This record gives sequence, C-alpha cells and structure tokens, in this order.
Amino acid sequence: MSVILEALAEFVLYAVLAAFAQNAVLSRALGVSHLVRLVDTGNGAFCLLLTVVQVGAVPLCWGANQLLTPFAYRSAVRPLVFLLITTAACGLVWLVYWQALGKKQSDDAHKEMGALLTTASFNSCVLGTMLIVAVQSLTLPQAIGFALGSGGGYYLAVVLVAEGQRRLRNRRIPMSFRGLPITLLYLGMLALAIYGFTGHSVIL
Repeated sequence: MSVILEALAEFVLYAVLAAFAQNAVLSRALGVSHLVRLVDTGNGAFCLLLTVVQVGAVPLCWGANQLLTPFAYRSAVRPLVFLLITTAACGLVWLVYWQALGKKQSDDAHKEMGALLTTASFNSCVLGTMLIVAVQSLTLPQAIGFALGSGGGYYLAVVLVAEGQRRLRNRRIPMSFRGLPITLLYLGMLALAIYGFTGHSVIL
C-alpha cells in the first residue's frame, strides 16, 4: 500500500511542477506561436486533445527510452521514435473519437476535428515534454504526472494570455506596440516570472 501511495504522491508532485514551475510553454518556450493563435479562437478543445495525446504517448515513450538507453546513438534516434509513438497515440485518439462521436458528426466537423487533433499531436510542446521526460530519467508515475501537468500548464498559459490580451487593449499603449508586440512582451514577462520558480536550473 505504501508503494502505491508513494507512486501517487510522485504523480501529483510532478503534475503540479509541470503545470507551474516547469511550465512547458512559458518557461521552456514550447508551442508559444500556436498559443498566440489559439487565444484568438478560444478553442479549449485543443488543450484537451494535447493533454490526452501526451498522457497516452508518455508511457510508451518512457518504455522506448528505457530500451534505447544502452545504445550509443540514442539521442539521434529518440526524437524519431517519439514521433512514431505520438503518431500511434494520435491515431488511437482519432479511433476513439470515431467510435464515440464520428458517425454522428458532419463532414465539416470531421475535417475540423482532424485538423485540431493533428495540430495538437504534432507540435513542439508534445515532443518537448517527451524529451524532458527522457532526459530527466523520470520514473513512470513521474512521467505520466509530468505529461498531465504539461497539458494543464498549457491550458493555464492560454488562460493567462487570453486575460492579458483583454487587459492589453488599453488606449494608453502606444500604437506601435499594440497587437503582437505587446503580447510578446507580456509572454516574455510571464516566462521570466515562471522561470524564476526554477532558480535558473531544473528542479525536478
């Protein structure tokens, strides 16, 4: 029973660390370009799909990393292996969607879901999370917790940027800084604030 509680505690700890102190978007600059576009659409489904794909792919990536550890060229092969695993996770999510809702949806809904799922699966945030898990040599509960927390951190970043953009529509902001420039400055300050939690080093 103590082993289960310890694993659960590690899972929760790494989920919280990934969401806040090691936010994969703001402190590591992963997926920021899509984040800015995402806020304009307000599509929370993207964050949900990203989290589901990450949590589904991480156990397989963790196992593959264990198998690749003895090989000398594992650093070169690892991203390709992780990409193949992410492709499989993306296909599995699509299959579940098709079985649950796909037959009732229109063709336009299928196209929108396909585009959303593809973008949520194949981006630097997902691959970056997998590589962080591998490089830090996390245990399986820690890896799953980190993946879940990274998805939550991405959603948190979307909420912070959306609120920031709402407040940045101030007339006192100079015309040349309005829009994307002030948004990037805001993201930079957020990133520095969150990065400060790490003490300028990886705390995991």
